[in-house]
Amino acid sequence: MDSGAMAAPASMALNTSRREAVGIACSMGSRGGGQGCHLHRREPPRHPMRGRLQEAAPRHRIMRRARRCRYSVWRSRLCRRVDASPRRTGVGMLVRAAPVACAPCTPPTRMRTPCRTHCMRNALVHAPASRLSRRDFLAHACTLACACMLPAGVPALAAPAGDRGRASTLQPPDYAQVRLLDGRMLDQYRHQLALFMGMDEDRLLKPFRARAGLPAPGADMGGWYDDSADFHIDPDDWSTANWHGYIPGHSFGQYLSGLARMHAATGDVAIARKVGALVRLYLPTIGSRFFDDYNLPAYTYSKLVGGLVDAYRYAGVAEAPAALGRLTDAVLPYLPEKALTREERRQRPYEREAQIWDEPYILPENLFKAWKLGLGERYRALAVRFLQDEALFDPLARGISPFQGKHAYSHVNALGSAIEAYEATGEDKYLQAAVNGFAFLQQQSYATGGWGPNEELLAPDDTRGLADSLQATRRSFETPCGAYAHFKITRALAAITGDSRYGDSMERVLYNTILGARPTTPEGDTFYYSDYSQRARKGFRGEAWPCCSGTFVQLVADYGISAWLLGDDAVHVNLYVPSRLAFSLRGGDIVLEQRTAYPLSHSSRIRVASGGGAFPLMLRIPAWSGRGTRVLVNGTAVAVDPPAGRFLRVERPWRQGDEIEVRFDMPLRLEPLDAHHPEWVAAMTGPLVLFPVEAGEGALQRGALLAAARTGPEEWTLHGTDGPVRLKPFMSIGEETYRLYSRVDD
Repeated sequence: MDSGAMAAPASMALNTSRREAVGIACSMGSRGGGQGCHLHRREPPRHPMRGRLQEAAPRHRIMRRARRCRYSVWRSRLCRRVDASPRRTGVGMLVRAAPVACAPCTPPTRMRTPCRTHCMRNALVHAPASRLSRRDFLAHACTLACACMLPAGVPALAAPAGDRGRASTLQPPDYAQVRLLDGRMLDQYRHQLALFMGMDEDRLLKPFRARAGLPAPGADMGGWYDDSADFHIDPDDWSTANWHGYIPGHSFGQYLSGLARMHAATGDVAIARKVGALVRLYLPTIGSRFFDDYNLPAYTYSKLVGGLVDAYRYAGVAEAPAALGRLTDAVLPYLPEKALTREERRQRPYEREAQIWDEPYILPENLFKAWKLGLGERYRALAVRFLQDEALFDPLARGISPFQGKHAYSHVNALGSAIEAYEATGEDKYLQAAVNGFAFLQQQSYATGGWGPNEELLAPDDTRGLADSLQATRRSFETPCGAYAHFKITRALAAITGDSRYGDSMERVLYNTILGARPTTPEGDTFYYSDYSQRARKGFRGEAWPCCSGTFVQLVADYGISAWLLGDDAVHVNLYVPSRLAFSLRGGDIVLEQRTAYPLSHSSRIRVASGGGAFPLMLRIPAWSGRGTRVLVNGTAVAVDPPAGRFLRVERPWRQGDEIEVRFDMPLRLEPLDAHHPEWVAAMTGPLVLFPVEAGEGALQRGALLAAARTGPEEWTLHGTDGPVRLKPFMSIGEETYRLYSRVDD
């Protein structure tokens, strides 16, 4: 949510970006395909990745061959590289890198002039754009879309790393299928669950009751959450800002959502009772009075829609659809006719600056979900109404970035609406927009995977924005909100494309940002910004219950479903995290159990805990993996130096007790801030950034950084000219000062 970014003085405004784009993706396909008008279909689609709904989620989903979605455009036929053929080993199994798309068999045609969609360099295509079919488009365009946008040396995330012909059938597991095991992720999960299970209902309902004119017992929550007239901001003098009462009740829907998902994961009936009680107490407060003189009606409505949808879907709260209907009736008079940009909103009458910050462009994601649950056609119509095509998705689909100066989290979050629109309508442009939008985001990311200094996105040709931010701000990455949006889009694109490098991006954000966030306190103190300045410290936002308090609980609830992906008959390991996956294959129940301290440990072990059967296990081999990476089955090496940046297919008849071990080679490396600032580097090993702690601001020698040695379970040491310097992962840093980037003297 936007707030602190607005407090940045003009001298700290970011008006330049990380990397100079060397190309913009061409859009090479028409939206035809003989499918008719997708916006007026009457029934929700049964999409193989996400649209399967069940009355009650079983503890073990039956993996079955998904029917080809009639809206899907992922039906292209791809060539296979010769080296993708199986290699038989000495232990009776097949090991192969997942086949990838090779160059098509027909000679390419080089366009002699820039294409109509602003490609900045000559593009290789296989037919004129007008002759490309929907099949041809997704056979080649997503790879080109990212490859042509990224600078040389930066891998294009959309380049196919898996079997694209089967990729459309990948989907995250149900919440009930995955259990987190002991580790930092489970610690965060337990903390968030205990925090919100212990929350007093009267406190949570107080702003809704007060604005409805009902008795409102209980203590105030404080901070952003209260119904208070104290809220005040002056864009000309941010020192006078008072955030108390900024968005009354704004995160209630997110708390509902997080708890409902946790019930689905654990089956704990106490959680379902808590969610049901909150919905039933909320129902009589619903009315249009709540949105009178309210700063961000679309924003809060979106969060409430998400909470009520999840309460119904995951916790079985029967009253949730009625509450959603009444809420929608109440908010409609307060919503604009379309998804206005802030610039458009500023042209209309308003009383307070905060009213400019509303986010109607995030509405479609949860509205489409309500429609897919069968809650009514009105939600689909509203979702389509608030798709921000002209200002956001259309330019992104054409390979043009509209991000400069935009609020970071909400516009990355809006890519989730593009995914839902693609699944609901079948329109190619929404998938193009999501793929291209994420590629633009990667161009302006820190080594941690974080993005959006001062909560603003950068232009593709901005060469100063990130570098300036190291000195100009402590508001480097809006961490729980940004990580939540990042997890959503990488999880969705990994499932659609089958590209393992979306998992690489997800784990980078996991280990270098959110796992190092300080726990939310019962008083609402919430970790908000990661600070990447030269003498940084961890801290809280300063006001209780900000937006990140809501996304934090939603994100940790999603940890389990982010760890694995399920295909027609294969299991993909997306994250190497301690977890247990239960699924069914051809009528038999199978449980896989992953035990690891990765990435502090260089290995992960996956054991067939029960059941068995013949199926491929697809292991994500990160793009950073060194040549010493090995895969072993029952102690016998089956792959040495597997191809990095794709899934490795390991296939055999699995039996109970079989163990797969992945041993990662994690050479120490230096990652520059960007191509324009090679003197600023971050030390990395595997997915981990190693932050110098209590190190001041002095320069370091490149060789000294590369010679850093591990001196403890969670600590490395280098010998600098002024003495030893300790380095730690973000999740291991406590009260010490730290820095992300060091200036190096060659």
